[in-house]
Amino acid sequence: MREIIFDTETTGLDNKLDRVIEIGGVELENHFPTGRTLHLYINPGDRKVHPDALAVHGITDESLKDKPPFAEVVEKILDFFGDGRWVAHNASFDMGFINAELDRLGRPPILQEKVTDTLALARRKHPMGPNSLDALCRRYGIDNSHRKYHGALLDSELLAEVYIEMLGGRQAALGLGTAENGRKTLVENEDEVIQPLGTRPRSLAPRVTEAEQAAHKAMVDKMGGKAIWAKYGA
Repeated sequence: MREIIFDTETTGLDNKLDRVIEIGGVELENHFPTGRTLHLYINPGDRKVHPDALAVHGITDESLKDKPPFAEVVEKILDFFGDGRWVAHNASFDMGFINAELDRLGRPPILQEKVTDTLALARRKHPMGPNSLDALCRRYGIDNSHRKYHGALLDSELLAEVYIEMLGGRQAALGLGTAENGRKTLVENEDEVIQPLGTRPRSLAPRVTEAEQAAHKAMVDKMGGKAIWAKYGA
């Protein structure tokens, strides 16, 4: 299964007026990072970065002047995501902006069934919260001390670690496969890693002593024929 953990930074909060100015993505295959990433800065045209947004991500209007508009990078973005799932924290925010940008270009939207929201997953797993990305990093012991500002690629990398932990860590990628002899084996990324043990060549020595067995038999005999142990003995 292929997934892209991604994040966006924008000029503001209104996807009808504001624009995407940064996108970052990290590719996972079967919940393992492949090493492939996407990171783009995008020129928002005549839309200026709101001061509140600037305080969050630190991306200035000046730094975006020489960057390409969304129309010039849309194919690169869609090619990177390909047939993978779009995975984001509070995905409705990011997908609202992505689909607004696609709509401006007359492109079809990314459908909801292609999207995973890690915030919704975190709220189910940790209903008492908090479930911000920073809080989840603390919960799972993921170092985010270098995160001075929000950044699309940095946040995607942190979220990828959080997502894997929420799914059970490295063991999340372990599943049951079937070997040629029909026996079940544990597999990791379709490579067999553990072969289950077969029948013991010799039975384990009994832990009950002969004296204990005799005492138990005497107790059952005293209880008579209705004793449930008599049925097991039979």
